[in-house]
Amino acid sequence: MQYSDQLLKDILKRTKSVAVVGVSMNPVRPSYYVARYLSLKGYTVIPVNPGHAGKMLFGQTVRASLSEIDVPVDMVDIFRRSEAVPPIVDEAMEHLPGLKTIWMQIGVEHAEAAAKAEAAGLTVIQNRCPKIEYQRLFGELRMGGFATGVISSKL
Repeated sequence: MQYSDQLLKDILKRTKSVAVVGVSMNPVRPSYYVARYLSLKGYTVIPVNPGHAGKMLFGQTVRASLSEIDVPVDMVDIFRRSEAVPPIVDEAMEHLPGLKTIWMQIGVEHAEAAAKAEAAGLTVIQNRCPKIEYQRLFGELRMGGFATGVISSKL
């Protein structure tokens, strides 16, 4: 999938709250550190994982499902296998009235679910990570020594 940098930037700017489906309580798991990063960047992160429902993560109660969320959600970030996507998208569209974006993590794609969400007026991003895109688009990769624009053979 090709997405323009402007589209990705617009999504990341307009989004205020993110429900992260499949978030882990384990700090070494990608779903944990992506959700933590987003929370540190000022997004309200609502963790969703039935195995950890009721626990606290990033100042929010972990929900068992999207249907338990009773606050506005702008984006659903899916950390589940591709075959698990359709019911997540259906639940999101049914229970999250202000939803604007369905975002599927790296390695997660589902053409039919994406088409259904797009037909309902949602923006869909597949096979991308919002943390990586945020860092890339807002210049933070330079701080880690990446994309500095300097080519050198010095050790």
